[in-house]
Amino acid sequence: MVDIHCHILHGLDDGADTLETSVQMAEMAIAEGVTHVVGTPHANSTYKFDPEMIRQRRDELQSAVGDRLKLATGCDFHLNFENLQDLEKNQQKYTINQKNYLLVEFAEFSIPPSMDDTMHRLHLAGLSPIITHPERNALLRTKPERMYRWLHQGAYVQITAQSILGRFGSAAQHRAEQWLDEDRVHFVASDAHNMKGRPLQLRDAFNAVAERRGEEVARSLFRDNPLAAFEGRSLPYEPEQADPDAKPVQYTKRKRFLFF
Repeated sequence: MVDIHCHILHGLDDGADTLETSVQMAEMAIAEGVTHVVGTPHANSTYKFDPEMIRQRRDELQSAVGDRLKLATGCDFHLNFENLQDLEKNQQKYTINQKNYLLVEFAEFSIPPSMDDTMHRLHLAGLSPIITHPERNALLRTKPERMYRWLHQGAYVQITAQSILGRFGSAAQHRAEQWLDEDRVHFVASDAHNMKGRPLQLRDAFNAVAERRGEEVARSLFRDNPLAAFEGRSLPYEPEQADPDAKPVQYTKRKRFLFF
């Protein structure tokens, strides 16, 4: 499996606090059958995003685990004005493995109408935005139509493995299951932060998805699509998304004429 959203790099945000914790999380990933992990520290008003420090932390962890796990860097990108201004100058600073996929995180208290235009501009810039854990965002969970519109425009969705297992509550689990059934999900990732409350575990969620949707879909969401994003390729599994703004076709009844 491939994990494209993980706070495994220590001392950068609210994820791993020490190199020892990072190594423990890496060992957990290896035991789970994970082969690639993207360290994605937050970039928001609370945590400064420092690419040089992030690369240093990645190199330290890579040295500790050797070739048993392939590590890359990315970002849990918060869609605020300052970040978007900086993104225009240097896209690869924030993207997964410095390719073209970008994890985007929405605020839980407000998603302004201008965000529709922002998502469109990300596409025009050649980026492929991945909406992170929408099942855990109360605004997107209760009013998903905007997310459906972004999906139709070419955005992707990543849900959290622990949501599928009910560990973020029943509302998040219900939406995760619904969107899985509706083919609105492209990635499942750990969004791991530590060893206990937010662990780097994917296997149980993989098994749950395989039971619900079949092995092929599970492999697509946990391995094939994440690896494609890791390598900067087109996604092999990309179900067509209906236009949420399309009006249903109206059929009018024709009068029937009976001839005697």
